[in-house]
Amino acid sequence: MHYVLSSFQRLGRFSAPPQEKCEVCNKTVYPMERLAADKKVYHKFCFKCNECNNTLRLGNYAALQGKVYCKPHFKQLFKVKGNYDEGFGREQHKTQWSAKSNGETSESS
Repeated sequence: MHYVLSSFQRLGRFSAPPQEKCEVCNKTVYPMERLAADKKVYHKFCFKCNECNNTLRLGNYAALQGKVYCKPHFKQLFKVKGNYDEGFGREQHKTQWSAKSNGETSESS
């Protein structure tokens, strides 16, 4: 009897690997449909451009701050304003710098 329990205990130490979840749909990703990009896991059919929704491959995507884009849209959004902030709908960093410098000068006065 003791031998049977110890064999069950040994089996209990081995567990299935944790199941990975798709970044987009949050469903389990199985090895045959797994695509890893930008340190995230996707289903092959969930890996789509944030702008046009076209399916992407590892060779035709670009990522910025957790979002993935097809290369044409990535270039287009960059060219809109000429920087990675305004073109992608965020506030420019230089406004943060000017706010900090204004705060520093008002504190010293």
